[in-house]
Amino acid sequence: MKFFVDTADLEEIRDLAEAGALDGVTTNPTLVYKAGSGDFFETIREICEIVPGPVSAETTALDFETMLAEGRKVAKIADNIAVKVPTTVDGLKCCRALRSEGTMVNVTLCFSAAQALLAAKAGASFVSPFIGRHDDIAQDGMQLIADIRQIFDNYDDLTTEILVASVRDPVHVVDAARIGADVCTVPPGVLRKLFKHPLTDRGIESFLADWEKTGLKIL
Repeated sequence: MKFFVDTADLEEIRDLAEAGALDGVTTNPTLVYKAGSGDFFETIREICEIVPGPVSAETTALDFETMLAEGRKVAKIADNIAVKVPTTVDGLKCCRALRSEGTMVNVTLCFSAAQALLAAKAGASFVSPFIGRHDDIAQDGMQLIADIRQIFDNYDDLTTEILVASVRDPVHVVDAARIGADVCTVPPGVLRKLFKHPLTDRGIESFLADWEKTGLKIL
């Protein structure tokens, strides 16, 4: 499974990329604003230079013509841009148009298997089911991922990747991987938790204590 990080914080992206943990990035205007990174287009351009994999950048219009114009403008930032459009009729029209021009498209705000199937039929590169928001209203977000995986696996002509979004904790990540999701996009804090385990920390402490007793040095 591929890992994308859901942020526009350039330092976080750079650090995680250097650790070999990133396959791509997802952003939106809110994340760019929160990161305090300044100009939207310049921020996205810098992210695309740090991460060679797909970088999702969101359109803001809701009507087809304006959304398509925005998508085309965003796509010009770099070759690894995936334009984000919503799971609406106009969003899927925009998806088909952009895909016909060779642009990657991430269909976002997906909350049902039916929506995911429509996105795949529109040629989406990625479809983003939001599992955490399902959990917030006492629905099973991970069951949605399982349903989409089962449907997509029934049809060889569907090549859309399942991009699990609205991830809240490492359990979501592991469960998504167990189901067979293609991608998980996670906040930096959640991604960093994947590195951690108390037994690893305890083992390092024990090793360093034993090494200290030897009085030896490597450098």
